[in-house]
Amino acid sequence: MRLPDEEADMSYKTILVHVDESIRAGERIKIAAAIAMTQNAHLIGTAMTGASRYLVQAMMLADTDPNLRAHLDFLRKRAERGLDDFDNCVRRLGLPSFEKRLVDDEAGAGVCLQARYADLVVIGQNDPGELSPVVMPDFPQYVVLHSGRPVLLVPYAGQFDDIGKRVLVAWDASMSATRAVAGAIPLLKRAQVVEVVVFNPQLQPQAHGAQPGADLAVFLARHGIKIDVSLRQTDREIGDALLSLAADKDADLIIMGGYGHARFREILLGGATRTALETMTVPVLMSH
Repeated sequence: MRLPDEEADMSYKTILVHVDESIRAGERIKIAAAIAMTQNAHLIGTAMTGASRYLVQAMMLADTDPNLRAHLDFLRKRAERGLDDFDNCVRRLGLPSFEKRLVDDEAGAGVCLQARYADLVVIGQNDPGELSPVVMPDFPQYVVLHSGRPVLLVPYAGQFDDIGKRVLVAWDASMSATRAVAGAIPLLKRAQVVEVVVFNPQLQPQAHGAQPGADLAVFLARHGIKIDVSLRQTDREIGDALLSLAADKDADLIIMGGYGHARFREILLGGATRTALETMTVPVLMSH
């Protein structure tokens, strides 16, 4: 039996986008707002001051250092300028439901904490040419590994007016790839073309079965999503092969698992995940 609102439930209801003063912030706000419009979702623009929330709490207990207070005020004003840009952008686009948040925290921890209450998180790829006092270089991989949500990463170069029409899914039957596909279903339902690629399936016969990709095709078909499955052999690093195929297929969105683990402050990534994070040319949706 199918309930009348079943299709409506297969959509994003809350989208969280990271906002700052970076050059590319406007591009990811635009993409997040466009997805929110098509999904009839509530959009949250969140800006972090970069100050540890523990430091802020300590200052509340002992507000005796005017230098620290002045520095925190400076960081908050900087974050507020990013939120003003967010507000102007979404109002110009006519988004009906949105809010903006100013959070005293560093970017990774602040976004991950708020991500617990969102269906999708939108952040930017790290730009090695634009250093930030608020966003650490490992910010994208930290959010992918610790947010517990599908994360849409927007490249630091390029313009993406309409993403999700031609989608390439990297499938290896892993838990991370499974979560990525499940988290992308609202986008996949609106795609014109969805191609699933399985690289070197013979290396994991126990995961793929006799017909690699066939079970995924059946699963997605029940959601009204038709896919084409492509089995490919490659001697290249999987991340390189995936990005090359995306260019050949003129894909405007890649869906893939994000592999890695944190050891103290060091984040160890899988090869394909690292390659995609560093050299992506189209938006990538990852889940860990």
